[in-house]
Amino acid sequence: MSRKKVLITVVTYPLPSRSYDELVCTAGILENGQWIRIYPVPLSFLMGQKSSGKLDSFKYTWLELELNKRTDDFRPESYSPANYDFNDLKIIDRIDTKGNWYLRKQFCLQDVYTNFEELISHSKDPDNKSLATFKPSKIERLEIEEDTPEWKDEWIELRKQGDLFSQGSNPEELIPKLPYKFYYRFTDSTGKSRRLMIEDWEIGQLYWKCLKGAGGNKDVALEKIREQYEKSFINKKDIYFFLGTTLQWHRRRAHNPFVIIGIFYPKKDRQLSLF
Repeated sequence: MSRKKVLITVVTYPLPSRSYDELVCTAGILENGQWIRIYPVPLSFLMGQKSSGKLDSFKYTWLELELNKRTDDFRPESYSPANYDFNDLKIIDRIDTKGNWYLRKQFCLQDVYTNFEELISHSKDPDNKSLATFKPSKIERLEIEEDTPEWKDEWIELRKQGDLFSQGSNPEELIPKLPYKFYYRFTDSTGKSRRLMIEDWEIGQLYWKCLKGAGGNKDVALEKIREQYEKSFINKKDIYFFLGTTLQWHRRRAHNPFVIIGIFYPKKDRQLSLF
């Protein structure tokens, strides 16, 4: 067990189709620039942050807490909290967006991949790299696919893990199932077209917010998603992906075990004219 200072950069949308331990994955960067994954983070803790209005400011905050290296996960970045009630958690400070995310860039962009195959090679033995910052050469579009609207039986085993939820709460009520899957289609530095699923908390919450604002009209809600993730992000933002592997597919040595677990989106720097 060791006490670590972590800059939180990622909170994923809960996916019960994975093992219960990865219900919610939280990831961040240590002071030396190395990535770290923290799971499981109890859903009750995150929902408590959300209801108090703290979840939006949870990202890009320096935290200090006791962590244990996971012995059941071969990925070198994987740790678990020593105390699931987070009674040892110390919140230090939050990095703001001043100077077009200047301070955030100092930590988040220390080691950036541009060649996806290079990242894939580093995900294999002996490195087993499972978290990375990636810079796409060009984002082509956002792709949206319909998905099943209900969790079905996937919560059954999760309900047995009582420490992950608020006592007496129903996980389906805490986190509704997203009826769509979101993907970015992009090219890397080799010019090859790639597609990765987006699994961060922000896009899920944006969908529900847009759906409410559209009076339940799904088409209008999806168009609002496109306006941000396609039109605004692609045209106005300098996009980087935070990528992470799923334990299931990384363990199976799938050719591509990565998904997008977060998006880093400062504004595009304006080029000063010499004339």
